[in-house]
Amino acid sequence: MTFDVITIFPEFFKGPFDFGVIRRGREKGLVDIRVHDLRDFTSDRHRTVDDRPFGGGEGMVFKPEPIFKAVETVRKTEDGAARVIEVVVLSAAGRPFNQAEALRLSKADQVILVCGRYEGIDERVVEHLATAEISIGDFILSGGEIAALVVVDAVTRYVPGVVGKEESILRDSFSDPAAERQLVEYPHYTRPAEFRGWKVPEVLISGDHAAVRDWRYQAALKKTERNRPDLWRGGTDW
Repeated sequence: MTFDVITIFPEFFKGPFDFGVIRRGREKGLVDIRVHDLRDFTSDRHRTVDDRPFGGGEGMVFKPEPIFKAVETVRKTEDGAARVIEVVVLSAAGRPFNQAEALRLSKADQVILVCGRYEGIDERVVEHLATAEISIGDFILSGGEIAALVVVDAVTRYVPGVVGKEESILRDSFSDPAAERQLVEYPHYTRPAEFRGWKVPEVLISGDHAAVRDWRYQAALKKTERNRPDLWRGGTDW
């Protein structure tokens, strides 16, 4: 799969894509990541990408012209073959990014990520060019670059062959889209079995696999209720 990241700060991405799962996917040839400077798609000598918002207000807004040109330039075509291409605008006003969305995007041939800055992006980009407008959380970042890293990492894990033990993905938090209630992952423990007087739950060293499975499920329920009451309230009562 191919990721194309459109940004006014291409230098930001020097390094983050060279580690862990993303690096593994790139080395295996399963993932290709290309970063594009939005200013390269401008037509004036000042390489202008933004302007004042109509109606007044503080800040500047990304102009539609360079973004349309950038996306239309990097969008892949192969002899008329049908391809699944996602154009994602990263914005605090977008719908929440979650595990189900990561899985959905992983089925695309190409994901184009448009990193917003300043006050935002001309809405015509969202309405007429993007296939999705996504937010990684209810907080404000300086720009969409960090969000792009999050999306690339989460989606790459779903690309077949990238993660060594693919069954481990199925045990991740939020990884069962058909579940009535999404759960965070159960707690993990490792050696030593006792540390500073705190012991690992006996069931985990009992060798009783059925009991371990039941404990992990119950522990995931408790942890979800404690840390994510929003998910807990959203599910069917147990």
